[in-house]
Amino acid sequence: MKQLTIIKIGGNVIDNSQNLHQFLLDFTALPGDKILVHGGGKIATELSESLGIEAKMVDGRRITDIETLRIVTMVYAGLINKNMVAQLQAKGCNSIGLTGADGNIIKAKKRPVKEIDYGYVGDLDENSVSSTMLDNLLKAGLTPVLCAITHDGDSQLLNTNADTIASALAIAMASLYETRLIYCFEKKGVLKDVNDDNSVVREIRTGEFEGLKANGTVQGGMIPKLHNAFEAIKKGVSAVYIGKADELSELSDGLFGTKMLA
Repeated sequence: MKQLTIIKIGGNVIDNSQNLHQFLLDFTALPGDKILVHGGGKIATELSESLGIEAKMVDGRRITDIETLRIVTMVYAGLINKNMVAQLQAKGCNSIGLTGADGNIIKAKKRPVKEIDYGYVGDLDENSVSSTMLDNLLKAGLTPVLCAITHDGDSQLLNTNADTIASALAIAMASLYETRLIYCFEKKGVLKDVNDDNSVVREIRTGEFEGLKANGTVQGGMIPKLHNAFEAIKKGVSAVYIGKADELSELSDGLFGTKMLA
């Protein structure tokens, strides 16, 4: 079975042109088939403010009203996505920039209104991703670059969490490829000591997760990240990594971030 690497990057890479340049060089150098998933960083918030539209957040999640949806679509699917594709082409990586609507790759459902109305936010399920279309693109020698915009199949675009998209892609592709999923964020991985950037836990197996939560090694926002990682492994993804984008070149040496295994 061929290997596929799916990498998700966030604002800590996107917002810094030097970081982004180096990351895309390292991404291009990775062997085998690849898919890149990205969010939007600060640019959408800055554009909203310049247009007099207040960015509304609840627990770190963006409320996507119709004006905000227009802005995130322009920024994520337009400015950021096409800038990355152009840079990848210059580095010899023949990529194609996409939303979930293109080729019907990712079909989401608008999040139902409960205590909070998140607006035009899309949620995914096990049938959301078209693995056939992605497989066709990869077989054509293209590297898909997917932004955090999906659609509902009834002409409505939706803003969808990029971490969730990356996980859904990895699970969907695991039946066709030996798939590994990599989340790049601001830390070097799961740390034994949050104040020591070099205290990286190199491997965590499914059975160790509860113990690490209990002793406080894994806490706060890292808990849902690892929960999602082990869910992906349970559904066929071979390994999930969490680490810092500027250390991606160390992946082949086994020195990149924290590796989650079955």
